[in-house]
Amino acid sequence: MNISPETTRIGWIGTGVMGTSMCGHLMAGSYQCTVFNRTKGKADGLVARGAIWADSPREVAEASDVVFTIVGMPSDVRHVLLDHERGALAGSKQGAVLVDMTTSEPSLAVEIAGRAAERGVTSIDAPVSGGDVGAKNAALSIMIGGDANVVAALEPLWSLMGKTYVHQGPAGAGQHTKMVNQTLVAGGMISVCEALLYAYKAGLDLETALKSVSSGAAGSWALSNLGPRVIAGNFDPGFYVEHFLKDLRIVLDESRRMGIALPGVALVEQLYRATAAQGHAKNGTQALMLALAEISGIDWQNRPRVEA
Repeated sequence: MNISPETTRIGWIGTGVMGTSMCGHLMAGSYQCTVFNRTKGKADGLVARGAIWADSPREVAEASDVVFTIVGMPSDVRHVLLDHERGALAGSKQGAVLVDMTTSEPSLAVEIAGRAAERGVTSIDAPVSGGDVGAKNAALSIMIGGDANVVAALEPLWSLMGKTYVHQGPAGAGQHTKMVNQTLVAGGMISVCEALLYAYKAGLDLETALKSVSSGAAGSWALSNLGPRVIAGNFDPGFYVEHFLKDLRIVLDESRRMGIALPGVALVEQLYRATAAQGHAKNGTQALMLALAEISGIDWQNRPRVEA
């Protein structure tokens, strides 16, 4: 399988917060891309840069050798890939590759791989971590499940979108690895928010406190990238609360299936449910701070600021 701008036509389904940047990197690498998104206007920027619009996932696949998807929920993945009339698999020719980069259910990745194989198509699950910042900077971590030879052949494409891309095993292994990632993220976000809440109530200057702790043993991606947003009251989505709730549900479902207890994840999931119930489902995951602050009777957005 020879992947190059001269031999490979790319399809892209899902041009949201992450997908627009990721597809844009492939286009910057001289790949011709055909795109589809449920809301057409969200693809206008890519079309203006030379992408070709298609009216359905099936039409994307009919025009492509490798089709990437990054959508919202497992139900969306099922629809855009497996719908009998409009799905990408229905439009894929023998030898094509489908790459789902949505964070989704491991069992669904296995199902898609089996259905694809019946048609002579390869399906790869390749969820990502790094949020909107990682997508914009082509610095994502890509966790990949599926046929090892196909995964290796796609290296020119992985390298345009990610800083780290690791083959984890057969179909579903990428999704399982992403659940490991989300378990770590869950603990990291509650730590960041509770630490900043403590610093605020202690009367510290939050920026100064962050400077001290972010370079030591407590440092983390969430602290360095989302901590400043929390301090600034910027809760715009790099990754939606409602999508993170979906991920935590998958982690808890899989943990029950495997017979293990993850009480920390269960607690964070409940706190994110509260965050969503307070009207922040469309905010970024750092909006967890708003739920925690409310529990303590603090109006985080209108809090008095400490003078430096």
